[in-house]
Amino acid sequence: MRIYTQLADLPALPTVATIGNFDGVHLGHQGVITEVISRAHFLGARSLAITFDPHPARVLAPERPHHLITSLAGKLEYLAATGIDAALVLPFTDALRHMPARDFATRVLVGAVHAVEIHEGENFRFGHHAEAAVTGPDSLESLGRELGFSVIVYAPRSLRGNSISSSRIRRIIASGNVSLARVLLGRPFAIDSTPASGRGFGTRHTVPTINLAPYVEILPAHGVYVTTLEVGHGTPHAETFQAVTNIGNRPTFGPDSFAVESHLLNFHPLEGAQALTEQTPLRLTFLRRLRHERRFSSPKSLLAQITQDVSHAQRYFALAHALEARR
Repeated sequence: MRIYTQLADLPALPTVATIGNFDGVHLGHQGVITEVISRAHFLGARSLAITFDPHPARVLAPERPHHLITSLAGKLEYLAATGIDAALVLPFTDALRHMPARDFATRVLVGAVHAVEIHEGENFRFGHHAEAAVTGPDSLESLGRELGFSVIVYAPRSLRGNSISSSRIRRIIASGNVSLARVLLGRPFAIDSTPASGRGFGTRHTVPTINLAPYVEILPAHGVYVTTLEVGHGTPHAETFQAVTNIGNRPTFGPDSFAVESHLLNFHPLEGAQALTEQTPLRLTFLRRLRHERRFSSPKSLLAQITQDVSHAQRYFALAHALEARR
């Protein structure tokens, strides 16, 4: 997938495009992108996803926290996995946020993107103060008829009675229901980070752990999860370990101190190019929630609970392996 950050760099080729924030690149996004790719092949055009950085909500409402499902790098990785030809990352500047809808259609969609078709969800809005909708008067459809591109509109998608949207998935993740998030994303929820030095309680009192550096995007609710931790994500020496991860304030050991700690079940020492440093890229993938975080009376009682958590996780991985072997 080619990545463009400036309109001037786009080749003058006909394009079938879709526009959005694509936070999470969930099943709804994937369904639209599949159609974009199919139509591009049929028309002999390029397929293109147009997105924004930073997320518009962080510019339009900076006073409110807005934690995302995916970082920009993660979003581009997941977009590339769909097979789309290219992504255009538009800086969400003051100039762009104040651009009238007609100017956006004329200058961006026609002048730079050379769009022949635009594929959008029916709730999409664009232009200054979100002035233009997809359908209706002064809409993307009406601009397309005037400027020479078609608009394909999609109704909101749902799965098993659950609507699929980035905002809903963010709420689901924040509640700790990583199993439902996995269904709606079409893959397990994951975060990318690096190692951070911890307080050493795991090594001294219970089991060795890897702490993740502070993470600014959305995290699941405090609790204990079955996870995998990929050490060296994106490098030739990457290796994935089964893990049990605690998210929370570690109340058993005195003053609260928030951390994301992973105990690797099948860990072995990493040496040479695999050696763990504070710059080693990590991908932590959440598979199932085991329990809430709670305070224990002593390190001994915490160790007993961790032993039980590890047993549950090992059973989960054994069942997953058996199911995979039967396919």
